[in-house]
Amino acid sequence: MKNSVIRHTRNRLALLAFGLMVGEVLLIILSWLLSATRMEGVRSLLSSEGIRWFFGSFESMIGSPLLVWIILLLSALGCMQKSGVAQCFTFSHFRLLTFRDRLAIRVALVFLIIYLVILALLTLTPHAILLSATGHLFPSAFSRSLIPAIAFGLCLVSVTFGLVSGRLHSLTDIFDALSSGVAHGAPIIIVYLFAIQLYASLRFVFYL
Repeated sequence: MKNSVIRHTRNRLALLAFGLMVGEVLLIILSWLLSATRMEGVRSLLSSEGIRWFFGSFESMIGSPLLVWIILLLSALGCMQKSGVAQCFTFSHFRLLTFRDRLAIRVALVFLIIYLVILALLTLTPHAILLSATGHLFPSAFSRSLIPAIAFGLCLVSVTFGLVSGRLHSLTDIFDALSSGVAHGAPIIIVYLFAIQLYASLRFVFYL
């Protein structure tokens, strides 16, 4: 059942990626046709300017904070899955937890509370380090790092639970847990690459 769901999801992601790629090709042709008719406010992706833009700004296009957030969240979710902490909070598994699992949950919660207290000291106290110059949370250094902070907290809880429960035994196991989500979520990253390219191309063609 699980494998069929994964296969179905991957098929949908593959279709989405293909659709985005077709959209990019159609945009290239459309931009050339509209530019050939001298329409104002349109740039051709096949012009010398468009080709220079594509090759010269490709890295800056894909290297957005969104890509970092996707990778970090995939890593955190994979770590939760690999360590077993995700399954422990489902109703069917919670009733079957062993003594070691329950101990691992308590230790992980202690680490989570410590982590949240540290974040609170860095954000909620007067003149906190992560506040903006005007003393606000949004926007601030904290708001810009909110997704990484959440991902790190999930990884901290997952690794702690995995070590105490015995599901993770070594640094290699921890590394595998942190990277498993990225490996399984690679199709999402591919879809992101096509989507961000199409979005940037639309902005270039129509001066958005």
